[in-house]
Amino acid sequence: MKSLVKYLRNYKKETVLSPLFKLLEATFELFVPLVMASIIDKGIGNGDKGYIFKMCLVLVVLGVIGLVCSITAQFFAAKAAVGFAAKLRHALYDHIQSLSFSEIDTLGTSTLITRMTSDVNQVQNGVNLTLRLLLRSPFIVFGAMLMAFTIDVKAALVFVVAIPLLSVVVFLIMYFSIPLYKKVQSGLDRVLMLTRENLTGARVIRAFNKEQDEIESFEKENHALTKLQMFVGRISALMNPVTYIIINGAIAALIYIGALRVDSGAITQGEVVALVNYMSQILVELVKMANLIITVTKALACAKRIENVFDIESGIAEEKQTADAVEGSPFIEFKNVSFAYSGAGENAVSNISFTVNRGETVGVIGGTGCGKSTIVSLIPRYYDTTEGEVLIRGVDVKRMKLSELRQMVGMVMQKAVLFKGTIRENMQWGKKDARDEEIYEALDISQSREFVENKPLKLDEPVEQGGKNLSGGQKQRLTIARALVRKPQILILDDSASALDFATDAGLRKALKNMNEKMNHMLTTFIVSQRTSSIQHADKIIVLEDGEMLDIGTHEELLKRCETYKEIHYSQIPEEPAKENTSAKEAE
Repeated sequence: MKSLVKYLRNYKKETVLSPLFKLLEATFELFVPLVMASIIDKGIGNGDKGYIFKMCLVLVVLGVIGLVCSITAQFFAAKAAVGFAAKLRHALYDHIQSLSFSEIDTLGTSTLITRMTSDVNQVQNGVNLTLRLLLRSPFIVFGAMLMAFTIDVKAALVFVVAIPLLSVVVFLIMYFSIPLYKKVQSGLDRVLMLTRENLTGARVIRAFNKEQDEIESFEKENHALTKLQMFVGRISALMNPVTYIIINGAIAALIYIGALRVDSGAITQGEVVALVNYMSQILVELVKMANLIITVTKALACAKRIENVFDIESGIAEEKQTADAVEGSPFIEFKNVSFAYSGAGENAVSNISFTVNRGETVGVIGGTGCGKSTIVSLIPRYYDTTEGEVLIRGVDVKRMKLSELRQMVGMVMQKAVLFKGTIRENMQWGKKDARDEEIYEALDISQSREFVENKPLKLDEPVEQGGKNLSGGQKQRLTIARALVRKPQILILDDSASALDFATDAGLRKALKNMNEKMNHMLTTFIVSQRTSSIQHADKIIVLEDGEMLDIGTHEELLKRCETYKEIHYSQIPEEPAKENTSAKEAE
């Protein structure tokens, strides 16, 4: 929690004024029992109605002043807590954005969402209650005890016994509940992960008729979380009954001792009532303190989880300035590149070496899980190589400024992701100030213009979150257009045409081939695909198998010498070998 306190720096005034006004309210509250004692002893005892009325007015004034102080304190506490949470959430979001894919993969999306939302809210509530009650409740407890001593020392000894007992109970419950609340938040992570998976994969679940299995899985995790919450809730729930037992026992002892002291003439009846009122004030404050401790316990557990995220540093160190290019070097070069994902037992790709000249189109093909996406993700430094170097114009990408490197690259991921807004707003992710002409140019190349112009609002057509109101092919074409709008030097299409039909795919490839004529610079393109038809016209085709590069060459060269490529190609175009055999027979 210490490292998070810095987000309260801009609210120093509020963090001082809120407890101060609460202490003022508490001070006025401590005078109430004395006024009540005076009403009983002087007003009621002497039958003086005027005095009673006057003292009742004093009680009203004390109440009004206390109310004003309380509202003021609540305002400052809420302002500080909300401001603190807003700054914390911004800082946490910025930090998560700075993490590489490796750290995000390790942490998991579900736990990051929980920490950004639930955990921050818990810490916010903890800060709010701390500012309001952390000083007020102890002040009332010890203030009431001191006021009791001013009335009668012997009767006040009951307070001396009761308060330490209550402190021990509070400490023990806090000691046992803090670790359990951490487990509760971890359980919440798991439930959130299942919920997220089920919602994003609802169609797959229904397609395989797995609704009942997923319901059972969710119920199992939810039951475990509920059971844990109930267990920690029972421990926390002990706070109120135990404190009530101690307080009520103390009140009974106080009335008994007070009766004896009144009988002996040492104190008055009004003073006994004042002592009981002070004990009741302690009870109320301890109930508040119990709620405070429960909330603060949760907040501390959540704060620790947030701190754990801040403690994780990005594995990708950013250079302040890009190193100078080396003349005569290939535009892109992989030199003995190997990479292993965090926690993986073996490399995803091993000993990859190849060069790419500016303006070339490179196809990447291979079986599922052979490392195709991994290779292209190393170019914009979404991951850093474990061994070897990825060079652009002779400069290791690790020695380039990240913003400059990624500005060079237009990346279209396997999963088409669009954001809520309009088509124009999604296109302007590639370039903030993109004009309609530039957007339509990119839409033309990505084969998207026709369906966009058929929309009633054209570029202003709304897009739902994730592009739910668009088909898979439309989403893929728009994400390609979004990458093209920024006019990148390197375009990476990571299996981003899988939802397109063959005619549209062919039109896209033809447009990409002719794109250099429409742009002011040469575009180097990487096409990751499962289809040989999508990459057969590429200048170079890289064939991967089990993370290793089997061969590199043109379509014709690979058909002659690479058995794996031939197998992939002829499995997709089975009639071609037959045609070749027929032609051979005719030639004979």
